[in-house]
Amino acid sequence: MTSRPTAIKVSKDRRTMTVTFDDGKVFPLAAEMLRVLSPSAEVQGHGPGQKVTVPGKRQVEIISVQPSGNYAVRIGFDDMHDSGIYTWTYLRQLGEEGDALFADYLADLTVKGMERG
Repeated sequence: MTSRPTAIKVSKDRRTMTVTFDDGKVFPLAAEMLRVLSPSAEVQGHGPGQKVTVPGKRQVEIISVQPSGNYAVRIGFDDMHDSGIYTWTYLRQLGEEGDALFADYLADLTVKGMERG
């Protein structure tokens, strides 16, 4: 069974979204990580090997969090990206594995000669 958020709060500086799950786990998720690991096709691509590395998002802010059915939220960012649907399962994955996933992203930036901005 998938755990569900009981609270989703965006920080005053709009750089962190904290998700509290029904089992008591609390995960502060950085806006930059949410943006560069967006589940959108724009970032993930439409198939294997099509994932895009998104540079220059260190200062990105969350401008909206809208429910998407009973299973997800759509997050809008100040760079106008708002097409990612973040399911409860994906938010939980980012909470539990986000450090490793973000480290992979940083390594990919370095390999490609890109910067966080």
